[in-house]
Amino acid sequence: MACNPEVLKKVPLFALLADEEAAVLASQVDLKKLAARERIYKVGDPGAAAYVVLSGQVSVFTVDEDQQEVVVDEPGSGEFFGFASMLEMTPHQTNALALVESLCLEVTREDIEVLLTKKPMAGMDLLTTLGRQLHATQGLVRGRAARNPNEVIEKEETTGERIADGVARFGGSWTFIITFSVVLAVYTAVNVFLDKNAWDPYPFILLNLFLSMLAAVQAPVIMMSQNRQDTRDRLRAELDFDVNKRAESEIQGVSHKMTMLDQKMDDIADLLRKRA
Repeated sequence: MACNPEVLKKVPLFALLADEEAAVLASQVDLKKLAARERIYKVGDPGAAAYVVLSGQVSVFTVDEDQQEVVVDEPGSGEFFGFASMLEMTPHQTNALALVESLCLEVTREDIEVLLTKKPMAGMDLLTTLGRQLHATQGLVRGRAARNPNEVIEKEETTGERIADGVARFGGSWTFIITFSVVLAVYTAVNVFLDKNAWDPYPFILLNLFLSMLAAVQAPVIMMSQNRQDTRDRLRAELDFDVNKRAESEIQGVSHKMTMLDQKMDDIADLLRKRA
């Protein structure tokens, strides 16, 4: 379908074109009407053309390794999608679907060459749009990247925190209990055996002092290690929440699709009854 030059003026990228330039570009590009749920392109299709949304709603999405749909972008009126593949002349890396009845402007690489020849500064608007899409994709990747809480903690831990973990591990082991019991038994036995010549006779006041000092130091060190464990637990809870939220979103998506299929089946049944 031919395009009206006035339609191009409503697109930010083409708004600065002179009337003659808009007329030249309008004679080259095409308008494409899309029905609701109509696929515009899918992964692997040749990137021969890109699209500008004039009206309606479009979803650009991909499928991750878990076979879950991930929405990359939802371009609004005047925004682009599919430009990277068109400019590189490579297959599309995403799927594009019209969610409702939409009107899009179909633009090819040759159309862009004509535009840049006539209006070189329009390239900055195009680069801005591509940059915004790149940032959105990077944000999506950061948000979905799997994080190991142990790796996050270990990456940020200090020398003191590593020492605290080591003390807590040793202090809560049978090795410490047996070793400490043996030392206490030997200490008290030697002092009892030496009797009046003992350096710490009964009731072992020096030993009690050492034990009190050990407890005073060991308790906060163990608490430091426990705080780090609480941080690990909090990170695990956050990751579990993200997974649950994704699962809920996917379930809602499946429910929505089932509802749409049910409505389509009802429409087909009504149509068959009318024809019968």
